[in-house]
Amino acid sequence: MLHGYSLPRTPRGASSLVAAPPWHFAGDALAIEFEADPEIVGSFLPDGLELDSGRCAVYFMDWQFATDAGEEFLDPSRSQYRETIILVAARFQAEPVSFCPFIWVDQDVSLARGLIQGWPKQNGSTWMTRTHSLCSKASPVLGPGGRFGASLCVKDRRLVEACVTLREPGAALPFPNFAKALNVRYFPDLTGGRHDLPIIHELVQLKSRDVQVSPIWKGEADLKIFENPHTELPALKPERVIAGYRFSVAMTVDNLIPLKDLRIGGRP
Repeated sequence: MLHGYSLPRTPRGASSLVAAPPWHFAGDALAIEFEADPEIVGSFLPDGLELDSGRCAVYFMDWQFATDAGEEFLDPSRSQYRETIILVAARFQAEPVSFCPFIWVDQDVSLARGLIQGWPKQNGSTWMTRTHSLCSKASPVLGPGGRFGASLCVKDRRLVEACVTLREPGAALPFPNFAKALNVRYFPDLTGGRHDLPIIHELVQLKSRDVQVSPIWKGEADLKIFENPHTELPALKPERVIAGYRFSVAMTVDNLIPLKDLRIGGRP
């Protein structure tokens, strides 16, 4: 008998790319709120979601994770990863939510784990300014005047770059955020004659627990999204940059709520 939460499943179940949940995460975030063309934002929304506004946010994240069963953080090559997440404002049954049309990550474990949740993850290289507890010209202060940069490259092409200058404590997280994030889980069928009939196509709500957020710092930001021949992200280029943020977050993920079956005719 083969065991394991994900492929590859093996006799001992110790080779799965993704370990069984719960998954515990802790990370640093550099986020920028911006406004894009509302009509274009609406064109990226799946069935079941309605346009809220042109509000968007990009999150550069530096994560570390672990499971209940192990101490993966002792093997940083497996537990650490960086990613860039795009969220847009939407509404579900008249309630404000967020939706992720794009996300890039540099770790195969995170990519596979994200696809299970409905995050549309692709490979990309994210870099972020680090801060340290020592006073140094090489480490920005986590407070007024602190300057942080971040960038995303996809297939050796720079796609996004940002800079945030902190000014004051923030009263709230950037918007849109992860608090009411909805995703689409989609798995296509390779069977002949069924290529346009996905095996899984559903709207889901992410459900985290034990969420912790550090003090939030806020300031002005610069954000650029560059043209790229292989992604439609540049369609969401900022018309106005609102603000930048720096904070840390921790959470546990072991649940997901199916909201709507998007397959034609519903579930068989």
